[in-house]
Amino acid sequence: MKKRLMALGMSAIMALGALTACGETPAAPAAGGGDAPVASGDGQVLNIYAWNEEFKSRLEDHYPGYEKVDATTGKIGDVTVKFTITPSENNAYQNKLDSTLPNNASAAANDKVDIFLVEADYALKYVDADSNVAMKLSDLGITDADLADQYQYTKDVVTDANGDLRGASWQACSAGLIYNREAAKDILGTDDPAEVQKAVADWNKYAETAAAAQEKGYVMCSVNDTYRTYSNNVSGKWVQDGKIVVDKNMEAWVDDSKALVDSKAENTFDLWGDDWAKGKKAEGKTFCYFGPAWFFNFCLDADKEDTIAHAGGWGYCEGPQGYFWGGTWICAANGTDQPELVKDIILTMTTNQDVLKEIATADSDCVNSKAVLAALASSDEGNIALLGGQNPYAQLAAGAEKVDLSNLSDYDQGCNEEFQKAFKNYFEGNATREEAFELFYKGVGEKYPELTH
Repeated sequence: MKKRLMALGMSAIMALGALTACGETPAAPAAGGGDAPVASGDGQVLNIYAWNEEFKSRLEDHYPGYEKVDATTGKIGDVTVKFTITPSENNAYQNKLDSTLPNNASAAANDKVDIFLVEADYALKYVDADSNVAMKLSDLGITDADLADQYQYTKDVVTDANGDLRGASWQACSAGLIYNREAAKDILGTDDPAEVQKAVADWNKYAETAAAAQEKGYVMCSVNDTYRTYSNNVSGKWVQDGKIVVDKNMEAWVDDSKALVDSKAENTFDLWGDDWAKGKKAEGKTFCYFGPAWFFNFCLDADKEDTIAHAGGWGYCEGPQGYFWGGTWICAANGTDQPELVKDIILTMTTNQDVLKEIATADSDCVNSKAVLAALASSDEGNIALLGGQNPYAQLAAGAEKVDLSNLSDYDQGCNEEFQKAFKNYFEGNATREEAFELFYKGVGEKYPELTH
């Protein structure tokens, strides 16, 4: 598809170049997806800040006209695209943004940040109207009509207090329960998604299935796998009037998890660790993981011959509660000298239905387009091999409609990290429940000294 769009866009590039030479400001195509405009500012570098390589791979694979140069560099027309990747560990990525974005307008042309990526856990910090480090999309010429096909929650994440949208995402990361089909047959007598869903329809049913799994020699998952499901269903924000508030649903996660760990139906393995990863193989005796569509390709190792995914051995159902996990939002940095190119990238990657369908089918991603997901849900193109040919897009689309972000706060990332870290001590018997709470408050206090509890 990239070559087809490139061919269609060459006359547009020539016309845009002529307009620029005449001193006129070209407008990027409203729907995106043609070849990108030529450089519209003094610099010849498009600087993109991110915490991992996901967006880089999406541009390389799906943005028309993008040419990869090396591991951190590419070309779009006559513009060099430079990625600066700073991992999130120890808040390093946010620290990088905090030290760079406020002074972006005065930076040298080729040093200006043009695009930066954010996650939901801290997006509100960077779309804040007062800090004004992310441009309003309306200032780029992106309209509500351009984004009408996107899920509302993906807009809420990057909407400031004045109602102005300051970012957009190509993903809709509604999530569910990804289960081991052979384990389901052994424990439940069936691997049918509808029947498995009945067995995990709420946390009481989940606990009953966990007991049955334990009797068969399986663990359900790690306590950290279920965490997002609970934390996305709280009744209030982590911080209220400057005070840390632990929601009843977070206390439920603590109590439910402790009971399951004590009965050996769940474990305490850290996400992404070697022990946690053993569940990707049959001998790991793990019933399920909790995750969104990006989990399919990024986490289950379908390319490795000895994994459950390679054999098409996973299934997908909604799980005990609806929730979402993750997503990446594209923000235009205030001070960018490439506004037309930035606009085209945002429109192409988040609204062009051909591009979004390509991302979904090539990367098993749940894209941020109601129309594309509906089409995939009713087509064999939505079938996913590692799910045994199951098509999960109707469930993913329904889940995206239910996501509620009314309790999102600026402090979510730090509070969630410290809560899981503190209560691992409780689950493993190294601290009492009360001591774990004190560890949590201490950890959050070190990250956010302005808070009380």
